[in-house]
Amino acid sequence: MSADRLNNFNDRKDAAAKAKQAMLEKFRSKPGPDDPAVQARAAERAAIAAAREVRAAEREKARLAEVERQKELAAQRAAEEAAREAEAAALRAEEAKRKEEARLAEIALEAERKKARDARYAARKARR
Repeated sequence: MSADRLNNFNDRKDAAAKAKQAMLEKFRSKPGPDDPAVQARAAERAAIAAAREVRAAEREKARLAEVERQKELAAQRAAEEAAREAEAAALRAEEAKRKEEARLAEIALEAERKKARDARYAARKARR
C-alpha cells in the first residue's frame, strides 16, 4: 500500500472539522422563528388544528343528538308498549266480564229448567 492512501491523524482531524463545520453551516442556514415561511407554516398548522377541533365538536354534537334521539325513541316505544298492554288488559277484562255474564245466564237458565222440572214433577204427583 502506498502512503498516499493512508489517512494520518491530521487528515482525519481535518475531515472531522470540515464535517462539523458543514453541520454548523446547515444548522445556521435554517430559517429562524421570525422567518415569514416558518410563521406561515405555523399559522397553517394552527388553522388545521382549529379545523380539527371544530370537526371534533361537531362530531360530539352529532353524537349527543343521536343519543337524545335514541332516548326519545325508547320513550316512544315504552309508551306504545304501555298503550298496547293497557288495551290488552281492557280486552281481557271485557272478555272476563262476558264470560261471567254467560256463566250467570247459564246458572239462571239452569235454575229455570230445574223450576220447570220441579213443576212437572209436582203436577205428576198431584195427578196421582
